[in-house]
Amino acid sequence: MPTGGFKPIDLEDKPIFDQYLGQDPPQTSELSFTNLFMWRHHYLPAWKLWEECLLILFQLKRSPAFGLPPVGAGNKAKALDHLCQGLRGMGHEPRVCRVGEDFVNSFVDSDRYEIIVDRDNSDYVYLAKDLATLPGRKYHKKKNHLNRFLKNTPHEYRPLDTELVECFLDMQETWCQMKACVEKPELLAEDYAVYEALTHFDDLDYQGGAIVIDSKVEAFSLGEALNENTAVIHIEKANPEIPGLYTAINQLFCQHTWSGMTYINREQDLGVEGLRKAKESYHPHHMVDKYTVIPKG
Repeated sequence: MPTGGFKPIDLEDKPIFDQYLGQDPPQTSELSFTNLFMWRHHYLPAWKLWEECLLILFQLKRSPAFGLPPVGAGNKAKALDHLCQGLRGMGHEPRVCRVGEDFVNSFVDSDRYEIIVDRDNSDYVYLAKDLATLPGRKYHKKKNHLNRFLKNTPHEYRPLDTELVECFLDMQETWCQMKACVEKPELLAEDYAVYEALTHFDDLDYQGGAIVIDSKVEAFSLGEALNENTAVIHIEKANPEIPGLYTAINQLFCQHTWSGMTYINREQDLGVEGLRKAKESYHPHHMVDKYTVIPKG
């Protein structure tokens, strides 16, 4: 259980997170209430308020604890110091991870902190109009995959609503059986996160979209507004046996749901070679570089 004044995240905490994230809109994909809540059984996030800043830490079951960068209108440089002191006082190595470049440049004293690049957790950010329209030669292969799917596969695109939640859950269960999630801890953790998000659909602020084929959900995506000009995609799943389906759910979800956004953040690749190649194939507009920050000495 968290100590040092930190408490585990719960649904009743959402208004506080909304307030602080609204004051200090994030750029990094981790910093949304939906993301923290749906992954809470894996990362065990805990939080507290300190001098107009929201402090968050992760206490993973099989990995060392770490903090996330402080959020809010308070003095974030001092809040960073306090967070590291708190981690040390709880018996953990004082380190803050998934720290965006803007935070590092503005609030981290390089004379006092070691700053380590974290490429595996840096976010891929795309122009929303590019993902929605797949323009030009660089998207030629993607556009061909999409067009073949649209031409050859009768389907319906549907936004997520309460009636569709059970269908999304059924599709996730089928996907997990195909991928043998029970044998892979990272996929099992993601499966539980998807379950948490879907079963709390009415309580959270994300949106979803699905491709329905023969009255069955065969692909779905979940995402939300990260800040005023960026949406973040938390989950994207498709039946791998249907050609072009991943390309189609990516394009249709962006087209139908996020056309008003400038950017789409599709999160990190976690250092997985296949995932990195897939994300790079969509030609990111820029990366949100992240760092690990550790007190010197």
